[in-house]
Amino acid sequence: MDDIADAMKRDPDASPRRPLLRRLLRGVAILLALLLGLLLLAGWLLQPRRAGATLLSLAGDALGLQLRAQEIDYRLRGTPQLVLRNVEAKRPDDTTALLRARRVFVSLPWRTLRSRGTDLTVQRIELDAPVLDIPALQRWLATRPPSGKTRIPVLTGGLRVRDGRIDNDDWRIDGLAIDLPSLHPQRPLRAHVRGRYLDAPLSIPADLAIAVAHPQRLLDGAHAGVAGVGTLTLAGAGWRIPAQVFLVGPLRLGKDSALMKPARIGIAARYLSGSTTAPFRLGLHGPMAFNNATWRLVPVTVVLDGDGPVPDARARGSVSVGRRLRLHLDGALAAWPQSWPALPPPLSASTSPLPFALDYSGAMAFSDPASLTLCRDATALDARFRLPEVLAWLDAGSAGSPLPPLAGTLSTPRVEIAGATLEGVEVELGDE
Repeated sequence: MDDIADAMKRDPDASPRRPLLRRLLRGVAILLALLLGLLLLAGWLLQPRRAGATLLSLAGDALGLQLRAQEIDYRLRGTPQLVLRNVEAKRPDDTTALLRARRVFVSLPWRTLRSRGTDLTVQRIELDAPVLDIPALQRWLATRPPSGKTRIPVLTGGLRVRDGRIDNDDWRIDGLAIDLPSLHPQRPLRAHVRGRYLDAPLSIPADLAIAVAHPQRLLDGAHAGVAGVGTLTLAGAGWRIPAQVFLVGPLRLGKDSALMKPARIGIAARYLSGSTTAPFRLGLHGPMAFNNATWRLVPVTVVLDGDGPVPDARARGSVSVGRRLRLHLDGALAAWPQSWPALPPPLSASTSPLPFALDYSGAMAFSDPASLTLCRDATALDARFRLPEVLAWLDAGSAGSPLPPLAGTLSTPRVEIAGATLEGVEVELGDE
């Protein structure tokens, strides 16, 4: 005991040094363990396929999807970037992928990774040759649990889509390209969209600039101002309608529907078929609803301003545009077009408008039969016709048949033909 006391007298700090040494050794051991863990993590991260496959598996489990990619690469220096090639996403029990893409590029800042979902800021997203299958997407959405408010991410560097396609059971959109310079849920959105809608034999290439005043309000089911302007072309076998279009109105999205009330639509177009050219300008105003792949305007006010064989007219009724075109319009022609065959006296001397009723249900090309009633004073026409045939007859002028390609009846109290006056006239028109 005396020896120990003497040693402490000679070195009073000897006893505290042992705990200090133990703490230092423990700290070194922890540091070595951290370094080893970081080395293992770095080794894992330096194997993009293994690390990426693990991340895709975790994301797929959270979404209820099988996510696969043939090639995976990423960069962690600066702004983290992830590149996936030949990507496929599908439900485990589904034979059809809801999304496929040749390349997916995502760039997002470190603060987004550290926030664990509280910060949805993404720098840029790029998709090359994505293919979205609508039926498979709907089957997946039906399995998802109810969720709260959907949040829109912030895209500081925007979104780019090239060579995209959207497939449905009976229609598709191909050549889809989207350029979105930036996205913020509380700020106006501007996008450039190109693509071609195909529902054989109908083809509609479109090139549109679209603006949304408040994206988050739109996603929340509230009204948000939407505007679109650009070009589209309706085309079928032997005919085309190139058009410039304008659309504006407050839009509200439902679960499987959309409503713009009111919608204001302006169209400047030309009907082209063979040697027939029929320019016109069309304006529509009224509530526009979308449901079951069909746009409906009911009730709608229609104003038609035509050149050549297309008359000036104003009408009200309903318009439905989907796989088929449906019209029911009641209105009046402002005057008998000068390019139409001249009316016989006394009809030619009248300046009265010509009330009409038009009904049509058929192909977008207006190639199926339409029903028309047309009046001037006491003269009435009740007829069926096909628009391409009537336009071709008008274009033929004096070289064609003297009678229009109509089927129906014409009645008038009096008409003068070749110097003779006929009274109580009723004419049966054939379709041949």
